Amino acid sequence: MANWTLITWNLNRNSIGETGAQALAEALKTNSTLTALDLEENSFGDDGAQALGAALKVNSTLTTLHLGSCSREGYSIGDYGAQALSEALKINSTLTTLILSGNSIASYGAQALAEALKTNSTLTTLNLRYTSIGENGAVALSEALKTNTTLTTLHLAGNLIGENGAVALSEALKTNTTLTTLNLSTSSMGENGAQALGEVLKTNSTLTTLDLQYNSIGDNGAQALAEALKTNSTLTTLDLHIIFVFWIKSGNDILQESSLFLNDLVRRGTCGFFMQGVSMYLMALLETTEPAIGSRKIGGSAIQKLAEVFALVDENSIGDYQIGSLGALNPEKYSFLN
Repeated sequence: MANWTLITWNLNRNSIGETGAQALAEALKTNSTLTALDLEENSFGDDGAQALGAALKVNSTLTTLHLGSCSREGYSIGDYGAQALSEALKINSTLTTLILSGNSIASYGAQALAEALKTNSTLTTLNLRYTSIGENGAVALSEALKTNTTLTTLHLAGNLIGENGAVALSEALKTNTTLTTLNLSTSSMGENGAQALGEVLKTNSTLTTLDLQYNSIGDNGAQALAEALKTNSTLTTLDLHIIFVFWIKSGNDILQESSLFLNDLVRRGTCGFFMQGVSMYLMALLETTEPAIGSRKIGGSAIQKLAEVFALVDENSIGDYQIGSLGALNPEKYSFLN
């Protein structure tokens, strides 16, 4: 017997695989009441996403679909799954929120979604946090933003889009008149990227929230943003939070600060996302420690703290992306720890 009352269904973290996702997709083809479906952190991969994409082509009631993941490779949604969802977005006229954070859609998946955004007229929120879209993916999305008139919120945190990606998005903001929230934290945009955004903020009249945390924008980037704020009359929230600043007095101070910060990361972290922050912190700590202490060696307690951090790897499913950032901690370079 058909269910005529269920409107919100939360099935996150339920070990739903390809078969389960396909069954849910079949149900969505005929269901006419469900408006929100949360499938975060399940393991149905591209095949499950393709089945859900096919369902979205005919479903006319679902408005929110949460497919966020931090599953290991082969179980998260890749570029094929993103392409299937993109094809659905070209037809679907009811979905307003799509969350794909933590999946491995890469630049090809982002390019497919960008093509969909050129014609889709209902999606208002797209979350692509930590999806490895890179510079090319950001450039593709920027082109879509030049013509899209419905998207209001775009999350691209943790994608390392670089200076070119930030510049491309800035160009899009010169003509886009609907985007109000843009999250570009941990994007490696640097000073030039921040300067480009500063220029566009002088004329953009719709953006209200801009998140630029952990981007090393430097003095020039900060000055460009400050100049923009003198004339901009719509931005209400600008997040420039920076945590990698250290006042070093002794080895004990370093250990105390690292312990407090790492504990905070673990407490607030979700999936493996916090591990990128851990690796960035460790690199900054080690870079700062070497010249400050000189020949003095950090003792066994520091080594123990590092070991505790790396022991978190298996517990938090950090995946290849975060492993890559941890790989930058070259033991030979930091021989003073021995």
